[in-house]
Amino acid sequence: MFVPYDVGLAIVGAGALIWVVGIVVALSRKETATAITHAVIGLLILVPSYIFLTAGGFIGAAVLAAIVLSSVRVVSEYMRGVVFRFGRMHGILNPGISVIMPFGVDQVKMVDIRTFTIDVPKQEIITKDNIPVMVDAVVYFNVFDPVLAVVKVANYVHSTSLLGQTILRSILGQHELDEILSKRQELNSVLRQLLDEATDPWGIKVSMVEIKSIELPDTMKRAMARQAEAERERRGKIIAAEGELQASQKLAEAAQIMSSQPLTMQLRFLQTLTEIAAEQNSTVVFPIPVELLKYFGGSGK
Repeated sequence: MFVPYDVGLAIVGAGALIWVVGIVVALSRKETATAITHAVIGLLILVPSYIFLTAGGFIGAAVLAAIVLSSVRVVSEYMRGVVFRFGRMHGILNPGISVIMPFGVDQVKMVDIRTFTIDVPKQEIITKDNIPVMVDAVVYFNVFDPVLAVVKVANYVHSTSLLGQTILRSILGQHELDEILSKRQELNSVLRQLLDEATDPWGIKVSMVEIKSIELPDTMKRAMARQAEAERERRGKIIAAEGELQASQKLAEAAQIMSSQPLTMQLRFLQTLTEIAAEQNSTVVFPIPVELLKYFGGSGK
């Protein structure tokens, strides 16, 4: 197949440009072996392509460009690539453009390092005081070591979820119901610490564990309602008794003061008359103490 010279030259030039860019990228990433491999492959293809340009040698340039482009990996900012060369872990691809060995020599496993959220399914837990409850939680974690996340565990998301369920049942089963309901923050901290320590060999960092909801049996809800009602009644009776005690103390003090000053009793009678006079819907017969008669002078006779 013969093509015009200028067309073949343009195709070979494009292939050579892609080849040079691939070598430069490999060298910038300090992948010397990869750069040498691509340089040798390019020379073996580009030289015959240029010599037999008009005879269709431009096909070799197209093949070279396809090889280089298939070796290019673009890694996003939130991703990391773990490179395996001949089955052995070779390195990590950082964000940006990277070039790897062609022909399947390098295999790349991409790992997302963003924070994952796992909704732990509801677990039936028997508390320390033998009360069955349904508890679910949410786990927040991220990958801090992509190599461990790929090499040490097959599926780190699924494994972290199962481990979270196991630790949730184990820890909450060691506490009574009142502790689970009242010390939720402390239990969240304990769950996070234990789960973080267990997933650390996998390259997983657990940042937070939150108990979402605790479902109680209906009989336990009614019992707790009766307990709360009885507690409120007890507080009400105590408050009323304390009020009676304080009132009796004040009345005793008032009686002691009034006994020392007889005139205060008469003033109290007059005050009572004023209070009764405000209500004009009834007739009130109020006895006047004999002691008051001496204050009216001759009318007392």
